[in-house]
Amino acid sequence: MFENLSERLSGVFDRLTKQGALSEEDVKTALREVRVALLEADVSLPVAREFIKKVQDQATGQSVTKSVTPGQQVVKIVHDALVDTLRGDEDPGKLKIDNPPAPILMVGLQGGGKTTTTGKLAKRLKDRDGKKVLMASLDIYRPAAMDQLAVLGAQIGVDTLPIVKGQKPVDIAKRAKQQAALGGYDVYMLDTAGRLHIDEILMQEVEDVRNVVDPRETLLVVDGLTGQVAVEVAQEFDDKIGISGVVLTRMDGDGRGGAALSMRAVTGKPIRFVGLGEKMDAIETFEPDRIAGRILGMGDIVALVEKAQDTIEAEQAERMMKRMMKGHFNMNDLKMQLDQMLKMGGMEGMMSMMPGMGKMAKQVQDAGMDDKVIQRQIALIQSMTKKERANPALLQASRKKRIAAGAGQQVSDLNKLLKMHRQMSDVMKKMGKMGKGKMLKQAMSGMFGGKGGPSPEEMAAGMDPKALEAAAKAMGGGRGMPGGLPGLGGGMGLPGGLSGFGKKK
Repeated sequence: MFENLSERLSGVFDRLTKQGALSEEDVKTALREVRVALLEADVSLPVAREFIKKVQDQATGQSVTKSVTPGQQVVKIVHDALVDTLRGDEDPGKLKIDNPPAPILMVGLQGGGKTTTTGKLAKRLKDRDGKKVLMASLDIYRPAAMDQLAVLGAQIGVDTLPIVKGQKPVDIAKRAKQQAALGGYDVYMLDTAGRLHIDEILMQEVEDVRNVVDPRETLLVVDGLTGQVAVEVAQEFDDKIGISGVVLTRMDGDGRGGAALSMRAVTGKPIRFVGLGEKMDAIETFEPDRIAGRILGMGDIVALVEKAQDTIEAEQAERMMKRMMKGHFNMNDLKMQLDQMLKMGGMEGMMSMMPGMGKMAKQVQDAGMDDKVIQRQIALIQSMTKKERANPALLQASRKKRIAAGAGQQVSDLNKLLKMHRQMSDVMKKMGKMGKGKMLKQAMSGMFGGKGGPSPEEMAAGMDPKALEAAAKAMGGGRGMPGGLPGLGGGMGLPGGLSGFGKKK
């Protein structure tokens, strides 16, 4: 979503940080480019103007131009101003669902993704916060809208209010309130009807429902691809109904992201969550400091650690860790690593969250190292027998031909995979001998929620971005292409020197 803005800003700041000293004119020229970049990213003019003024006041002072690293000083000021623009006066904190049954009202225009977002939030509340959730659809107009929510509920294991044909939205809301109280639910979520545009009938209907249930949170769901229209919609809804926060959907798309940057500044309402895809777990809390870090190419280690915690099973990780410490690493272990990469957003997704590796992610894509490469490697491993996976040394010429044919690939592809496996196995053995087993154990127990393990924030704080960037460059073999991926399986990297590996045919 913020790719273009991120590229433009990183270009501006690269030039700034390379200069030893900065004059006020240098800073002003850079900020002019930042202003153009913001406007091109569809940030509203008053917000862009205010943002540049805020940065300019701080960036043209003596403290910056006389400092040892003036370029980095400017980057920090821009980062802080971005966080300020995204967060506003106060941090909205968590959803107010402390007094059960707490009603959450979902509002918005048609096609914005309300029903899907209702399901995603319900799953998140159930899985992460251990809440008992009830969902109810108040959309009596759109064909199969109620059935859609019922299907989503069955998929994610969340109860939905039984459908009674012919009931009005207000009556359904009353029934949901009663059911939530009787059934001992912590939260009940009301998915209201949308319209193609804001009209009085829609507003009156939502207002009546609001008066009946007195929601703890009223979340407006808007399509992130609609740009500044999303901000106007938020203002209209807030004036007439009063919203407590915004959920921006389709933030994984190629829109320009300006709505996210303008939303808080124009409406005064915080963005609480962002939708990042169709799957039921593709939703993230909107953390201004982390979003600002991503926009400026600083990565988002906290999100990467959180993703690892969500997708890796603790017992499986514990078993694998013990094997690695003994220097054991077979094809089953490699397959688990590759599966893990795909779950965490693939190669590009992981690298975009690592400090200093945002640009490399693009180079990886251009060089043909996409996620299909990983899927092809997994296919090769799946084409092996159990014995062959456990002991790759068995693989002689005839077996290799059979495995390659079974996966629809060439023997040369299998040889590359075996070479990669050997190199990774050597790395494991070296780590065990060098006494890094203890360090690996601590890192993995923290990442996989071991007792007394650090939180994602603490783990991220302990990682020096400069050290990570240096490591990434070292692993790239000096050619700008990363030969390894730190962060795979608790600090284990793919070794460098895999020339020609994964090229698109």
